[in-house]
Amino acid sequence: MADIPETFISHLIELRDRLIRALAAIIIVFLAIVNWARDIYSLLAAPMLAALPQGGHMIATDVAGAFMVPMKVTLMVAFLIALPYVLYQIWAFVAPGLYSHEKRLALPLVIASVLLFFVGMSFAYFVVFPTVFGFINRFAPAGVAVMTDIDKYLSFVMSTFLAFGVTFEVPVIVIVLVMVGIVSVEKLRDIRPYVIVGAFVVGAVFTPPDVLSQFMLAVPLWLLYELGILVAAIVVRPAPQDQAADIGQAEK
Repeated sequence: MADIPETFISHLIELRDRLIRALAAIIIVFLAIVNWARDIYSLLAAPMLAALPQGGHMIATDVAGAFMVPMKVTLMVAFLIALPYVLYQIWAFVAPGLYSHEKRLALPLVIASVLLFFVGMSFAYFVVFPTVFGFINRFAPAGVAVMTDIDKYLSFVMSTFLAFGVTFEVPVIVIVLVMVGIVSVEKLRDIRPYVIVGAFVVGAVFTPPDVLSQFMLAVPLWLLYELGILVAAIVVRPAPQDQAADIGQAEK
């Protein structure tokens, strides 16, 4: 029994060390790219600037906004660049406690989750932003100067990135639910009509109040749900010999 507190403390120490390494990696990347903070923000603002009418521009209404907003964007980019190393630290911490079949399944799912999140962000940046901004700014009344605050623009971009990033995680979520036995593929197919309705509700909640952006979130959400069902139907469960080995390992 005396070994239990020592083991718990050693796990806490290891967790602390790995969190420090992950934070250090983010800080190092941030310091390496901070000199290009203005260029990074300009790249983020490019879809809005391209959609603004001639003479339109963005403004900073907060005293420190012109400084803080580019710093926030740069920190976000630093986190995304350091994300593979951060995920490695998480994986190195939890991997020793996983069974062999869990390790084989968890690592591909983690990698797929990261890639799909990046794909979702890219879809928002290259497809959604130009379409939505152009659609909205096209209805600006004559004589109205369109000037978007950079802080509010950042909030909108971050929430949209998060919405589409999470949306593109749907296949992984569906596969995990099937793998752990919470729901079957047949049940997922049966609730398809409710998922389609829910997709449009989610699109209405997490996108600007226009039909176009709602449609551009709801349709990928539905299609990714279908992709998750398709992949989940062909997922191979752990072989019987692997399950027996894991049971024997647990009994020891």
